[in-house]
Amino acid sequence: VQLVESGGGLVQAGGSLRLSCVASGSTYQIKTIGWYRQAPGKQREFVATIASAGSTNYADSVKGRFTISRDNGKNTVHLQMNSLKPEDTAVYYCNALLQVSIEGTVEEWGQGTLVTVSS
Repeated sequence: VQLVESGGGLVQAGGSLRLSCVASGSTYQIKTIGWYRQAPGKQREFVATIASAGSTNYADSVKGRFTISRDNGKNTVHLQMNSLKPEDTAVYYCNALLQVSIEGTVEEWGQGTLVTVSS
């Protein structure tokens, strides 16, 4: 599975951005797909995921501001980010957990898209 992100950019605090991740290849293997982010000098952290059945999970820091959605027909996942804060500045990575065998899973990552929120 290959993951390609888009939608990053520069936005003022309080503004909105919508990230997209298009998956290609063996997309039937995808169990969950979502977003992580890595700010300068910090470790990569979980943002949000959505399962194949549609259940979602969010980091506390983004609950109520970010919404993850999935278009299975287009193999695309979106992250709608509202009320952005300077601390949301990071490279955002699309992540997919793949069921490659009965007991085996692997992770795939996209190349990342930069989100910069100015104060």
